Amino acid sequence: MARPVTLFTGQWADLDTPTMCEKARSFGYDGLELACWGDHFEVPKADDAYCAARRALLEEHDLQLYSISAHLVGQAVCDNIDGRHQAILPEYVWGDGAPEGVRQRAAAELVATAQAAARLGVEVVNGFTGSSIWHLLYSFPPTSDEMIDAGFADFADRFRPILDEFQKAGVKFALEVHPTEIAFDIASAERAVDALDGHPAFGFNYDPSHLGYQGVDYVEFIHRFADRIFHVHMKDVGWSAIPTEAGVFGGHTSFGDRRRYWDFRSLGRGNIDFEEIIRALNRIRYDGPLSVEWEDGGMDREHGAAEACAFVKEVDFEPSEAAFDAAFSE
Repeated sequence: MARPVTLFTGQWADLDTPTMCEKARSFGYDGLELACWGDHFEVPKADDAYCAARRALLEEHDLQLYSISAHLVGQAVCDNIDGRHQAILPEYVWGDGAPEGVRQRAAAELVATAQAAARLGVEVVNGFTGSSIWHLLYSFPPTSDEMIDAGFADFADRFRPILDEFQKAGVKFALEVHPTEIAFDIASAERAVDALDGHPAFGFNYDPSHLGYQGVDYVEFIHRFADRIFHVHMKDVGWSAIPTEAGVFGGHTSFGDRRRYWDFRSLGRGNIDFEEIIRALNRIRYDGPLSVEWEDGGMDREHGAAEACAFVKEVDFEPSEAAFDAAFSE
């Protein structure tokens, strides 16, 4: 059977969960990927009764649930904390804003999220890690190897205990490889895995949109990390074939600005080759959900979410179980 198509609720946090369920079902989705912000999945409330009620609500709308997502709190675990984080974190994680306290509380919240996921009956938590060395991306003034080594060591020191708790809970952490994270392309993703000595609870929420505009081979990523693709985001991005005013780094422009080199697009309207992605996912035998993370600043989101669902169901197909010329063999 075809893979289930789910909708990530992170961009819909202004809607309550019952409304989100109604809309997702009307758009044609098979399930939801619940964000741990808004009221979609509230970790501090997630006792057995709360989790059962969330499951019942989705079942009432004939929606499945395979993962939850903790991008915002995960971002604070390794980041250099500043005022931006206050806007994305719960008050009890932000506290007094002292950076190390924020990082420690974010780590504790991520552990609590894994435990809540286990009670909810899902095996994957998607999220971010943040990075203490993202600001060193462009190596001028010159950045030493020791500085980068220290950043990956800091990531490992902070995330290894978190991942140990994930493993105890029977849950995996799927990092969405993305600018501002410890891993933002293939090379840095390999280094992140190595820094953790291949921890079995650590893998990836594959999202091609964040790789494509960087010039990263987003199909090769699937093959390179075949055993660590724990979840898949279907998200499109468009980039320009000609020079623009604001290049890959964005020129401090906002999404939707026509001067930009790249911008997110509704699925099928950008540059990502989803047919090759499906073929690669088939080769590695990924049978989990295809979760639409819908973003397109130039389109009504309800129109876009519905067309994205239809697009994913059209582009997905099952792998062959036999060689194409098997019929000719004796």
